[in-house]
Amino acid sequence: MNDTTQSQSDDSSDQPKWKPLTRTQRRVFGVLVEKAKTTPDAYPMTLNGITTGCNQKSNRSPLMNLTADEVETALDQLRNMSAVAEVQGSGRVAKYRHYAYDWLGVDKTEIAVMTELLLRGEQTVGELRGRAARMEPIADLNALKPVLDSLIEKGLVVSLTPEGRGQIVTHNLYEPHEMRHLQTKVGSMAAAAADEEPSASSPPSSAPVASRPTASAPVAAPTAGPDNSELLERIDDLELQVARLQEIVQQLDARLTHIES
Repeated sequence: MNDTTQSQSDDSSDQPKWKPLTRTQRRVFGVLVEKAKTTPDAYPMTLNGITTGCNQKSNRSPLMNLTADEVETALDQLRNMSAVAEVQGSGRVAKYRHYAYDWLGVDKTEIAVMTELLLRGEQTVGELRGRAARMEPIADLNALKPVLDSLIEKGLVVSLTPEGRGQIVTHNLYEPHEMRHLQTKVGSMAAAAADEEPSASSPPSSAPVASRPTASAPVAAPTAGPDNSELLERIDDLELQVARLQEIVQQLDARLTHIES
């Protein structure tokens, strides 16, 4: 192999394998990675299990109601991109696994961050740290920063607002028109928030000040509502297990029918 051929080969190997995905493809891909980390006993996943994971009510934005046919179409498309593979289960039921590490070119912490962005879309770095930590330990924002820097350098993550308090980031697997819409939306929100923030040089408001509550009329402090996120995750995992049990029952019924015939 001459130097020119070797150089061309090296250049092609450096090219990223990932490409923009549709909304359904992103959800299916994200679910496969998430469940491989959070419920490894249910991985690789069946079509029914993936569909249930796509439509679950926790850790998802936007909420979706995909059919099994829509999920199967997305899986076929992801297989053609070499992002997903179909494997055969012991009961001859088709199951699917992801190739996200190789397809995205990421490590285990980077893939946890990417998965949360794929499943929830744009979010602040503080929200992202807390959510991704359920899959891989990320101690604090200082620990998250080099991970984000690496993903931004790889072109997988985009910062939608400047660094600092409330910085918003997202993944870069949107289709071009979706990314343009998102950038416009977040930019408008940031501008509106800046307009509402009072300036240090602004004169004090002349609006009347509401009277303070007196001792005879105490105001109860607001109480925080219960955090149902953990409960919702457990329900989602139980739904996945039920889907697996239903498939096992169907397989047994099919075998019994074959034996009886």
